[in-house]
Amino acid sequence: MITVLAGGTGSVKLVRGLVSQESKVNVVSNVGDNYWLYGLYVCPDIDTIVYGLADLLDSEKGWGIKKDTFNFLRQMEVFGEETWFRVGDRDAATHLIRTNMLKNGKNLSDITKWMCEKFAVSANIIPVTDNSIETRIITDKGELHLQEYWVKHRGKDPVEGIQYIGADKARPNPEAVNAIHDADLVILAPGNPLTSIGPMLQIKGIRKELSKIKKKVVAISPLIGDNAISGPAAKYMQAAGIESNAYGLAKMYSDVCSKMIIDTKDRMLSKKIQSLDMKVFETKITMKNKLAEDALANFILKQVHI
Repeated sequence: MITVLAGGTGSVKLVRGLVSQESKVNVVSNVGDNYWLYGLYVCPDIDTIVYGLADLLDSEKGWGIKKDTFNFLRQMEVFGEETWFRVGDRDAATHLIRTNMLKNGKNLSDITKWMCEKFAVSANIIPVTDNSIETRIITDKGELHLQEYWVKHRGKDPVEGIQYIGADKARPNPEAVNAIHDADLVILAPGNPLTSIGPMLQIKGIRKELSKIKKKVVAISPLIGDNAISGPAAKYMQAAGIESNAYGLAKMYSDVCSKMIIDTKDRMLSKKIQSLDMKVFETKITMKNKLAEDALANFILKQVHI
């Protein structure tokens, strides 16, 4: 059984590759970028995984449903509402159903399980917690929700820090803890280490469980050289005082992880990472198409999962 801690567009690519080759896959999903929009509860990382595994994901954008329409947003514009968060019509239906179920007493875990059944997704997708966590970006102009900083303001302002509101009090999802404990291999997906994986590691119960079984934990770098494959990972790492390369990431994960997969272009960092008592594997980590997704998943299952 494989368990993946996932969040963001790099994560869904890896999960797709793993699910194509492994029958039992658990996906523990980040909830730190969940956002209330027009009274609807939006869960971007959960939905991206669900849509990706249901073959509905808009691969060009990396989020939302492919060939979706935006009539709802156009009408919201008529009403004078802000429309910087580009939620499509079919996507909005997902958020509406989720919100109604929450109001009727269901928790996020039950709702996610129900949605997986509706979308015929075989992987077990588990929110890391049913409690609220909010990733907030501190800038010189004030503090913003991650979605506001990255989507509304396009990540333009310098980052001075990152906060995870509620993470210190969040109760880890028992199913997530069990999925980590019982797994043959746990993978920290190549998501943004501070905004996709970071919020989950801030939950004490999750970090503690990973540290107990760190010999079974492998992390995949989302960086090549000093730059992220996509997104603002390097910018956030620099703001947090973390070296923005695979070695900096290895130091960040060293208490919860014993293996790391880096790109072949970063092989000069292998010895430094090994000095952290971490085993290093080198391969091509960029996943531009299904062939590359499957190749990385196969590498993990055949070369790392021993």
